[in-house]
Amino acid sequence: MSAAPEWESESELVTRAVRELARRTHFPVTFGGLIDEGVVSVTSIVGNRTRSLDGLRVRPERGLGGRAMMELRPRMTNDYGSSRQITHDYDVFVLGEGLRTLLALPIVVGGRPRGVLYAGAWDRTPVDGITTAPAMQVAQSVADELRVRDEVERRLRAATPQADAVAPHQREELRESFAELRSIAAQVDDADLRARIAQVEHRLVSLAGDAVGAATGPVPTVHLSRRETDVLACAALGATNAEIAAQLGLREGTVKAYLGTAMSKLDASTRHAAVTKARRAGLLP
Repeated sequence: MSAAPEWESESELVTRAVRELARRTHFPVTFGGLIDEGVVSVTSIVGNRTRSLDGLRVRPERGLGGRAMMELRPRMTNDYGSSRQITHDYDVFVLGEGLRTLLALPIVVGGRPRGVLYAGAWDRTPVDGITTAPAMQVAQSVADELRVRDEVERRLRAATPQADAVAPHQREELRESFAELRSIAAQVDDADLRARIAQVEHRLVSLAGDAVGAATGPVPTVHLSRRETDVLACAALGATNAEIAAQLGLREGTVKAYLGTAMSKLDASTRHAAVTKARRAGLLP
């Protein structure tokens, strides 16, 4: 039975994002947290001069971060203390640190807020697209990872068998999970995150692999590219070239080309034969 994926903790994920936010925006103070029981508890702070931000808990609709979460878009002010666009529930924290400029970036997964990241300065600092673009990329990176975690954990819960043998319907669920993860990975730019997804994919392959033609004998070693594996995983579920193209964000002709090279490497005359050989080779579940 497969073990659950060994993710870093959510606190570690936020800490990494807060440090990256500071590095990419050059704001002197960055902090943030994820929603837990309806409230964002700030769990990571970088660059602060005081301990005023410790214990900050932000509710949706309240303060600059709450507004960003409710509107699902970044919000900023370069004069926090006098801003009339936000509630001032958290002045004791923000003004206690002496922050004047503040940028709040919601972490949005599936159309719902999951947390917020902040970048702040003690002086009045202009915030424009050049500043917000990399900040938004950091928030999006956290959202992408949370989305991947949610999907991986959901699919593993659904697909992991309760006994040593994998029933046919469970194997099909494993294959659907594998194809979905390949599609998610195709949309992720972060190499480390793709590597973690790949670890889970290997677990899915191993779960299904024991019962897939173990007695059919060895097959030659075959190396498929990432995209060849992507399209073959979708083809294994019966998707057409047009459906695969839509799912992976590729042109239909490009999908056809990847399938052709995969079939050639596997010495298969049809996509069905290619899928069968890829499963025997341990490349697909």
